[in-house]
This record gives sequence, structure tokens and C-alpha cells, in this order.
Amino acid sequence: MGLTHPRVASGIALLALVPLALGGCGIGGDDEATAPVTETQRAPAEEAAAKSRERVQAYLDAMAAKDVDAGRSQLCAPMQKPFDAAATGPNGDFADHFTVPQATINDVRSGPHGQEVSTAVTVAVGTRKATRPLLFTVTRSGADWCISAEAPGGNTPEPAVTP
Repeated sequence: MGLTHPRVASGIALLALVPLALGGCGIGGDDEATAPVTETQRAPAEEAAAKSRERVQAYLDAMAAKDVDAGRSQLCAPMQKPFDAAATGPNGDFADHFTVPQATINDVRSGPHGQEVSTAVTVAVGTRKATRPLLFTVTRSGADWCISAEAPGGNTPEPAVTP
């Protein structure tokens, strides 16, 4: 038996459209998906970027000063033993035969294993200089942050977002 009364049919059609209309107003929908980002939601990402930048800058400063202990203190515990074995070796970050006249942080962004901090490090041996990109990964370890990886290369800076 079908609906033959026009008022009943239009009432059912109207009831079917109510959830769609309410969803557009934010009633009954997922408010988090459309809500603007608040300061408290943004704070962890900003803290991660700031802490990562601080750790890497401290490491770069330690390289320039040839302060092995200060460099080690920026690293996560699993990286400290390999660091001790290689830091002052011929290709180590703290080798005696070269200086670090300039080191800059170019970019900080979230990566698959933590915050990725791209740098450009200028190394000098006598009058010869070379600038090389290094990519540091910084992760949270308990209540603190530490460098968990260092590798050649880096990310290119993301373009500035203009409103």
C-alpha cells in the first residue's frame, strides 16, 4: 500500500531533509572538524617547534665552540654513545681540524619521526669553506626535548603563508 495523501508525502520529505539542514548549521555534526583552531590547540605545535629550534641551535653553538659536552647534552640517550665514538674523529662534528664560522637554521617542521630542523652549516679548513645542509630530528623524551637523529640534507623552507 503506498502513500496517496499529499500532506503525508510532503511531511515525510520534509523530515528527511531536517538532518541535512541541521548538519549545515553545526547541530548534530562534528563540531571539531569545522571549529577554528584555538590558542590551546596551537600551543603544543608551537612549543614543539620552539623547543626543537632551541635544541638544534644549542648543538650548532656547541659545534662552533668545540664544546663536546654541550653538544652531547642536546642528544637523546641512544645517540650519546655513538656520538662519543665519532664526535672528535676525522669526520665528526667536533673534529679539531675544522671550524664552524656559520650555522643557520633554515626550517622547522613536523616530520614522521618528530620535528625536522633543516640547517646550513659552513665548515672551514684553513681558507677553504664549504656549506652543507644537515637535517636534525628532535623528539620529546619524557618532559624534555632532544636530538634523536642527524643526517645530511634538509627540507627547503616552506613558503610564507599570507592571509
